[in-house]
Amino acid sequence: MIVTVTLNPALDLTYTVDALVPHGTHRVSAVAERPGGKGLNVAGVLAQLGEPVVATGLLGGSTGARISDLLAGHGITAAFVPIAGETRRTVAVADGDDATGFWEPGPLVSAHEWTAFLDRFRALVGAGDVVALSGSLPPGVPADGYATLIRLAADAGAQTVLDTSGEALRHGLAARPDLAKPNAAELAELFPAEPAEPAEPAEPRAAGVAGAAGAAGASAAAAAGVLACGARAVVVSRGPLGLLASDAGGVWEAAPPERLAGNPTGAGDACVAALARGLRDRTPWPELLADAVALSAAAVAAPVAGSVDLDTYHRLLRALPPRT
Repeated sequence: MIVTVTLNPALDLTYTVDALVPHGTHRVSAVAERPGGKGLNVAGVLAQLGEPVVATGLLGGSTGARISDLLAGHGITAAFVPIAGETRRTVAVADGDDATGFWEPGPLVSAHEWTAFLDRFRALVGAGDVVALSGSLPPGVPADGYATLIRLAADAGAQTVLDTSGEALRHGLAARPDLAKPNAAELAELFPAEPAEPAEPAEPRAAGVAGAAGAAGASAAAAAGVLACGARAVVVSRGPLGLLASDAGGVWEAAPPERLAGNPTGAGDACVAALARGLRDRTPWPELLADAVALSAAAVAAPVAGSVDLDTYHRLLRALPPRT
């Protein structure tokens, strides 16, 4: 089973406009409402792929109740812990080429509510599970909250995928997740003193279409830093340059065969969905990265985060035969 953790979920609203003009008035041609937050986006993609998934985290207020209703409609098993605070909302404005996001702050979580969630997590996670820990931490949750969950999952025999940033990422890496998935900006924040070009960059092995050599070298150096912090494996997402993976056995990379216009808001979450499924199935890196690249790109082609365009996914996957 795959379990997704969303400690700071949101009611995700997507407005579609012809063009986004700063300080202008916009007529919205379409409005989409769905359960949001990175972990729920991961759960949505997995459910669309027909994978069994359980979503857990913290929900509160009328917004939280609306998310619960929407989850039931999406066929996602929910095991959320109620809190007193009001769950946040997020708004993405998509103009057909890109998207602009507005994220509300999360609610304050009490010490009692955090303890209740830890109890729920212990009861929920078991041997053989893969746990995807995604997104920001709301106020009140300790900075090492993900680290605590990673250790609890390991004690239960479950594997973990960590997708967060800042201090939550730094603390989480020290708990030795099975896989970390930072993006290039999050790595730059984690390692601000890293040189742009390492003196002796690792040579990636292609799993699909290789990205630019200089960027690959810089990503490989930063990925090595993530491993040194404690992660057992790392996948770095680099936008149109694709993905770079590293573990004790080497370095691999894959990139999409074409650049797609659309809404990139949930692309990283689709990547995490692919990685969680691959971790569960013990998929080799070349095949896993090709799948993650295709699924990420298919999320850009979908109108809202938490979903993918399946035709695009299958087309790109055929164009990315895994290579060792």
